[in-house]
Amino acid sequence: MAEFQFTHGIEPEFEQARDEIIKSLTESTIFEKNPDLKRCLPVIVEPERVVSFRVTWEDDQGNTRVNRGYRVQFNSAIGPYKGGLRFHPSVNLSILKFLGFEQIFKNALTGLPIGGGKGGSDFDPHGKSDNEIRRFCQAFMVELHRHIGADIDVPAGDIGVGGREVGFLYGAYKRLQQKRDFGVLTGKDTRYGLNGSFIRPEATGYGLIYFVLNMLTYLGKDIKGSLCAVSGSGNVAQFAAKKLIDLGATVMSLSDSRGALIVKDAANPITKADIDKIAEIKVRKGSLEEVVDDRFTWLPGERPWKHLPKVDIALPCATQNENDADDVEALRKAGCYIIAEGSNMGSTDAAVQKMEALRNEYNETVKAGNPGVPFWYAPGKASNAGGVAVSALEMAQNSQRMTWAPERVDTELNNIMTNIFNESVDNSAAYTREDLGSVVKSSAQKAEATVSALPSLVQGANITGFIKVANAMKVHGDWW
Repeated sequence: MAEFQFTHGIEPEFEQARDEIIKSLTESTIFEKNPDLKRCLPVIVEPERVVSFRVTWEDDQGNTRVNRGYRVQFNSAIGPYKGGLRFHPSVNLSILKFLGFEQIFKNALTGLPIGGGKGGSDFDPHGKSDNEIRRFCQAFMVELHRHIGADIDVPAGDIGVGGREVGFLYGAYKRLQQKRDFGVLTGKDTRYGLNGSFIRPEATGYGLIYFVLNMLTYLGKDIKGSLCAVSGSGNVAQFAAKKLIDLGATVMSLSDSRGALIVKDAANPITKADIDKIAEIKVRKGSLEEVVDDRFTWLPGERPWKHLPKVDIALPCATQNENDADDVEALRKAGCYIIAEGSNMGSTDAAVQKMEALRNEYNETVKAGNPGVPFWYAPGKASNAGGVAVSALEMAQNSQRMTWAPERVDTELNNIMTNIFNESVDNSAAYTREDLGSVVKSSAQKAEATVSALPSLVQGANITGFIKVANAMKVHGDWW
C-alpha cells in the first residue's frame, strides 16, 4: 500500500509473510466496507517486543558453546503470546518474525483466547547427546524464564523441540521460578503428573486432515482411496499420514532434510508400521533412508512433488517454502486437486500465485456451465492450526487442574478445524473482488451436491484472522 512504507530486502521470510497478508486484504473489499481498519496495518506488522539473548552451554567434552536465543512476542490483543520454540541452525530473527506474524492470525482463527509469538535458537540438536540437549535447554531457560508465564507468554514445541525438550525446559523453569506453573509451556507429557494434553502430539497432523475433509465435502469428494503425497517425517507428517491411513487413503511419500521416500506401487504403500519405525528413527535424528526396502525409491536431496505419477492430495508438512511453482505444475499434471499445508508458509509466493490461478481457472469452467477438474489450496495458517488449538485446550485443562479424555480433545479439535474452514469460506465470499458467478456455496451448504465456484481460502483465512485481531487492538487503544 503506497501510503505505508514497509521495508524490503532486509528480512525476506518475514516480508514474504507480511506482504501476503497485506495483498489479501488490499485485494479484497474489507477496507472499503471497514475503512478504519486500514489504520491498523502499520501497527499490526510490528512486534510488541523482541527478546534476543546469548545462550552459553557446555558440551560433553567440556567445551564452552554459544548460541543465540530469541523470543518474538508479536501480538497479545486476544490473549497471552502463544507459539512454539524452534531449535535449528537456520533460525534467525526474520524466520521467527515470519512465524510469529503468521501465528497471530492462525491463533485468532481458532476462536480461542491466544495471541501470537515465536521463539527459538540456532542450536542444532542433530548429533547432540541427551546430556548436551538437557544442558542447552537449561541454559536457554535461564534467560527465557524472565519473559514467560501462563498469562504472559506460553511457548510450545516446534522443529527440534519435542516432548523431551519441553520436559527439560519446564524443569528448568520450575527451578528458576520456584513454583509449579503448569500452564507456562504446552506440549508437555501426559504422564508423571506433567499435565500435558492427550492428542497434542497428533493435533497438527490430525487437524490438517480434518480441514481437508471439509474441503472434500465442499467438493463432493471422498478421501477413501485418495492417493496422498506427504512431505516431512516429523510429528505433523507422521500423524497426518496415520490419519489418512485410518480413513482409507493411500500415503505415497514422506521426506526429510536428506531426501524423499517414494512409494513404487500404490498397492504397497506406506503403512502405520512404517510410520512407527520412522518415529523411532527420528527420535535419534536418523534418516528415512533407513526404512528403504523394495517397496520404496529413495531420492537423495529431493522433495516428493515431482516424482509421483498420480496424486490426488498433496500435504507439505516439512518446512517453509518447500513447495514452489514448478512443484505445483508437476502435482497438477499428476492429477492433484488439493494442496493443504501442514507446514508454516509451506509454499513460495510464486507457488501461491500459481495455485490461486488454477483455482480461478476452475471457477471459470464452473461459471461457463462446464466444470473441469477442481483445484483448491489451503494455507498453513488455516489448515495447520490444529496444533496450537490443542495447545490452547491444554492451557484450559491446566487452569482447571484436569486432564480431558482423548475423545473430548479430538472432538474439540475437529470442531475447531471445521469452524476455521467455515469462516474462511464465508469471509472470502463476502469480501472478495473476484467474480465467483451465481453459484457459490456457503459453509452451511457445503454438503450439498451443487457444483460451486471455490472461494479463496488464502484470502478468507487472512481476512478472518485480521478482523478479529484488529478489532481487539482497537478496543485496547493500540490504534485509533
